[in-house]
Amino acid sequence: MQEETKQAWFFQHRACEYFPCHTVADTEEFNCLFCYCPLYALGEHCGGNYRYTAEGIKDCSECIFPHQRRNYQAVTGRFAELADLARRKS
Repeated sequence: MQEETKQAWFFQHRACEYFPCHTVADTEEFNCLFCYCPLYALGEHCGGNYRYTAEGIKDCSECIFPHQRRNYQAVTGRFAELADLARRKS
């Protein structure tokens, strides 16, 4: 089965009052599966388009990486890093 057709890799919630939560050219390809990006916890190592505000808050409003259908495996492929981070923080 090709990546694009795997149903578990893509989800849209068009009734959400924030849909789409980022400005994109094509809402048909906007993936809501990672609504709250699991890579956020990796801080500056997340790989996305982020900035830190003057108050030190990570601002991901310009990042659509986890919302692109083609990036499902890139996001889930980093879950081991997140698990390692969680182990170190405990």
